[in-house]
Amino acid sequence: MTQIYAIIEQKLSDTYTPLHLTLSDESHLHEGHAGAAPGGETHFRVHMVAEMFDGMSRLDRQRHVLACLADELAGPVHALALKLKSPSEHETD
Repeated sequence: MTQIYAIIEQKLSDTYTPLHLTLSDESHLHEGHAGAAPGGETHFRVHMVAEMFDGMSRLDRQRHVLACLADELAGPVHALALKLKSPSEHETD
């Protein structure tokens, strides 16, 4: 586990107490592209299910997570793909 990965995972866990959280560092898929840095930790994918998302629009969920990770997005993280669901939506997947 890398430093930025651990920070993101901890922030999401502490803020959302997710029922499901998958965090993937996909930086290796973007080598040579804009925003990619040697050593990775620039491109992440998040799949999270949290009760906090009940009643929130997709856009509000994304805004909330982006605000939670604002420091990382202002620095080392170039891209963040989000799949955010409430428990009832996750059951229908």
